[in-house]
Amino acid sequence: MKRKIELLAPGGDVEAIKAAVIAGANAVYCGLDNFNARNRATNLTLEDLSGILRLAHKYDCEVFLTVNVVILEHELRSLIKLLNKLVNTGIDGIIVQDLGIFNLVKKHFPSLDIHASTQLTTVNAGQILFLAKIGASRLNLSRELNIGEIKSLTALAHKHDVLTEVFVHGALCIAFSGQCYSSSVAVGNSGNRGSCSQACRDEYEITAEGNRFPLNLKDNSAYFDLPALVDAQVDSLKIEGRIKNAHYVYTVVDTWRKQLDAFVEMGKILADDSNLHRVFNRDFTNSFLQGDLNKDMFIDNPRDYSVHHAMEKSHAVTDTDIAQVKTELYSKKNELGAELKEKIQYLSIAKDPLVLAFSGQLDEPLCLTMTIGDNDKVYQVQTQSLLRTASESAIQQTTLEKRFKNVASNDYRIEGFECLGLNDGLTLPFKELTTLKNKAASLLNHSVDLIPFVEVAPLEKFEKTSKKLTMSILIADEKDVHLCDLTDADVYFKIPESLKKGCDQHIEIFLRHPRLIPWFPAVLIAKDYDESVRLLEQVRPQRIVSNNTGIAYKAFEMGIEWIAGPFLNTTNSYALLTLKEALNCAGAFVSNEINRMQIKNIARPENFKLLYSIYHPILLMTSRQCFFQQTVGCRKPAIEEGCMLSCTKSTTIMNVKGVSFAVDKQKGGYPSIYNHEQFLNTEIVSDLGDLFDEFFVDLTNIGCGSKAEVNKAQLIQSFENLLSGDAQSAQQLSELVKVSTNAQYSQGL
Repeated sequence: MKRKIELLAPGGDVEAIKAAVIAGANAVYCGLDNFNARNRATNLTLEDLSGILRLAHKYDCEVFLTVNVVILEHELRSLIKLLNKLVNTGIDGIIVQDLGIFNLVKKHFPSLDIHASTQLTTVNAGQILFLAKIGASRLNLSRELNIGEIKSLTALAHKHDVLTEVFVHGALCIAFSGQCYSSSVAVGNSGNRGSCSQACRDEYEITAEGNRFPLNLKDNSAYFDLPALVDAQVDSLKIEGRIKNAHYVYTVVDTWRKQLDAFVEMGKILADDSNLHRVFNRDFTNSFLQGDLNKDMFIDNPRDYSVHHAMEKSHAVTDTDIAQVKTELYSKKNELGAELKEKIQYLSIAKDPLVLAFSGQLDEPLCLTMTIGDNDKVYQVQTQSLLRTASESAIQQTTLEKRFKNVASNDYRIEGFECLGLNDGLTLPFKELTTLKNKAASLLNHSVDLIPFVEVAPLEKFEKTSKKLTMSILIADEKDVHLCDLTDADVYFKIPESLKKGCDQHIEIFLRHPRLIPWFPAVLIAKDYDESVRLLEQVRPQRIVSNNTGIAYKAFEMGIEWIAGPFLNTTNSYALLTLKEALNCAGAFVSNEINRMQIKNIARPENFKLLYSIYHPILLMTSRQCFFQQTVGCRKPAIEEGCMLSCTKSTTIMNVKGVSFAVDKQKGGYPSIYNHEQFLNTEIVSDLGDLFDEFFVDLTNIGCGSKAEVNKAQLIQSFENLLSGDAQSAQQLSELVKVSTNAQYSQGL
């Protein structure tokens, strides 16, 4: 096998990165203190990053930096400063979630390579085309995809010069990445900001199926699926674990390195995965990859399973046997730890010492000799102009130290300035010193010129075209079409995540009711994406709302006006600009995760609508797995083809703190969990009514669980009264919606 497959390892701190490098990773991904989706990891300083780059590149290992969170408007200046620094570090790529960063990088920092994060929930062909269009050089395919889906999407990505990576080992989220809001809603720590509190690992009151951790999945391991991944032409095998320690990283990377090398050399895979079981794990599953979503994917314990595995393998029952198994396990762990310590003890990220020596005489150029380490490398540069007798200010050592103290601060520490070879009383134009410094910096930067600092002007803030506040509503059942007669509002109709192949049911709904505007969900996989495209082609609506960039790309191709839905997690002006410039987007919902202060300075593009949802069920998470297997139970051992289309179960679960959540499954929808409160935010109408063109009301019943259904006609009238300035309407709405919150609007991100 000639094609190179990258082994991509996590690095939560310096020691873990050293472990990954020495274990044979082809690349590592790591984060700085800010703008990355693992705030619980130790993370790196910018100075650490420079040392990591020197060390990793010495071992032919690339380094990718995670900038994979949504960016708030007030953070754009800090982000631009960071990007200005990164362009001169030699970083091999940045991993990005926020669509605004694509726009910034493409225009102002084109030397940076952009990788699309798993947080972008990439699951269909249209999304591949969209990400290629906005500048992604590689993308991370969602963990929920099976090998056939991965193979198909990878083939398309390669046609557009985009690489694919797949998670092959580590923790599994039960929710689609980028579509989990449980932590944000519960405690204000958003997964889209790297602060997930892991509600899926929480303990709940014991369910009907006898489980206390009904949302807890086993860890992912595709160790024995390597041949299928190679056949699928996947470019990078990614290991999860930026909050894991160096011992874990070394063990997993070393094991995978041996597996990959064995397959490359012999065409066979190794049968021994014992070391993977000796470090932290929750037992293993490869069911997503195999497309077999069964009950065995769950484990009713979120803690380390390594001891249990060792006991099961040894059939240990007696106290003596158990004690011996534990002793052997810890002994093996210690052996691996000692092996790691031995291998990394001399690895250093310290800066190389640098001595600068200046020399020159009258009518000669000023010469700078740079010595790195113990005469390991010596570089020389000189000025074009010749030194002349100074009439006033002569060049002195203090002048040179001030000018050259930061000549290569990322990679070197200056240990000495020497001017013994420079005669007194001489000078030259000071701009020559700047030129000399730039030449020196280029030499020390592997003869690559440093990229000048880029000033990025704030975006122009355009006003909305109409002062009138308008309303829109969402329905999901043809029985609710009569509500159109009660209002002049735009009426969106929710298309389910799953559509029966070849079925025209939803096409006929839109043809019967041309006033309805199609609303596409966030996740559309395989035939469900294809059927959604077919619906677009058959109905050819004038306008749609899409929470999926794949469908948005198709609408753009067809010349259909489209609005970006709330689940595209839009939080800043540059994200809006990306959508408008790349796909001619006509408007966008602003994320409900951000608060008044985080919203108010967002700059809309010209002729662009801003929308906001003021009433909706609060989605916590959506999954391709089944939430009912571990809660109320299901006779089926695994999810079948028809489950999505036919199942309509619902239940509630309650955590040990006494907070209940509605588990809901609509026909054609993915299993989802909703907050027990509805989102109701009347404050924003008076706070920011001048910013938004349209306020949105969700009337779909989804997520209602066991709660009583609200009178929809009354809701419509009350919301219209609110937008027309009726002082009593806010109180009327709070009486209609008995259990509600707008905490996200208060707390923000």
